[in-house]
Amino acid sequence: MNDLLIFLAGSAVVIWWSRKPLRQPGSHGFYRFFAWEAILGLIVLNHRIWGDDPYSLHQFASWLLMLTSIALVVAGVQGLKSEGAAGAQRQDDSFYEFEKTTQLVTHGVFAYIRHPMYASLLALAWGAYFQDPSLPGTVVAGLASFFLWLTAKTDEAECLAYFGPAYADYMRRTKRFIPYVF
Repeated sequence: MNDLLIFLAGSAVVIWWSRKPLRQPGSHGFYRFFAWEAILGLIVLNHRIWGDDPYSLHQFASWLLMLTSIALVVAGVQGLKSEGAAGAQRQDDSFYEFEKTTQLVTHGVFAYIRHPMYASLLALAWGAYFQDPSLPGTVVAGLASFFLWLTAKTDEAECLAYFGPAYADYMRRTKRFIPYVF
């Protein structure tokens, strides 16, 4: 019962954070909400086991993924804030203020991958999964991955509409989540 209450409380926070994108089905933020819910589900599902067997291969992989998640989100936010020139010109209520970039960011981590913050969420999802791998966890991690892929595809369509050919060229030079791979 405690886990259900934790999930419901966490969901209330995620719903509040996502209130604007949820009003715009088809926006990248709409799909990101479902990814966040799946990640929350993984954390609640596996939180009791975290750190119980710190020298096991699966928990080592988990912590490595979670550290990667932190590094990616820090690099992504820093790049967007320093080079993205977020501004009111980007009139989309489903965007957070830092997402309303008016300049295409192609330096730092963005020189290698288009979606470092979604890659961060992928790493977090699979990091939470590897704390205690299970069949239900596999399904939820798969759903999180699917919704993050859908979020990225939708975000790319939005960026193509805003930045045009410059973004199309950027897409040809970079990978979506993993440098040189995918």
